[in-house]
Amino acid sequence: QVQLVETGGDSVQPGGSLKLSCTASGYTYSYNCLGWFRQAPGKEREGVASIYTGGDLTYYADSVKGRFTISQDYAKNSVYLTMNRLKPEDTAVYVCAAGNCGGTGLTQSEYKYWGQGTQVTVSS
Repeated sequence: QVQLVETGGDSVQPGGSLKLSCTASGYTYSYNCLGWFRQAPGKEREGVASIYTGGDLTYYADSVKGRFTISQDYAKNSVYLTMNRLKPEDTAVYVCAAGNCGGTGLTQSEYKYWGQGTQVTVSS
């Protein structure tokens, strides 16, 4: 089993920045990628960014390219999502996931373990 805990969600104004963190515990050797997903009210969960743990290969949703950056700290079993130039449409619950990915890591079916999520609200 792998447990994932996210932190860092907050309310910010449009154009602002946030950094989300996700720390894994348990069988941290049992997955090869980590991802961030988000779910806004009334919408389906969507993949935002992913990173392969073995080589730092990353993928991003088109909606966040150039604004969000995913990174990891191997020693801390942690993955981060740095979000810049936030927009109101970025408002959502952001969830961290771990799994054995074979593609972009932006689809839910590639993940086995999920965190509880952290709320990000972008509003003036």
